[in-house]
Amino acid sequence: MTAAEWKKKIKTACRKAGTYKPFFDSVITTLSEIMEKRDKAQEIFDMSGGNIMISHTNKAGATNIETNPAVRLINEYNRDALAYWRDLGLTPAGYKKLTADVVEKKEGGSLEKLLEKIAT
Repeated sequence: MTAAEWKKKIKTACRKAGTYKPFFDSVITTLSEIMEKRDKAQEIFDMSGGNIMISHTNKAGATNIETNPAVRLINEYNRDALAYWRDLGLTPAGYKKLTADVVEKKEGGSLEKLLEKIAT
């Protein structure tokens, strides 16, 4: 998918989760660009035969087995993207954190609740 398609998909997911705020747009743009690059790395991996391990011949002529560089890229992009997904509330932990902050502000902090119990 292109970055624009990812951006639309991410905004839709944020709206469905109830976590979308207009000031998240720059974060969404960054995430959509990461996802586009991840998709391109996946295409390269698929076109190269989809082998996780590949043979590499070094300058000295020795052949070594190593992880396909496309796999490393995919993993790095996924790891980077996960932080953004979490910050946008689109993972279970991220959603819980964002919605818990809202609930706590509406209901009052735990300190306020404790003080109320002591006073009564």
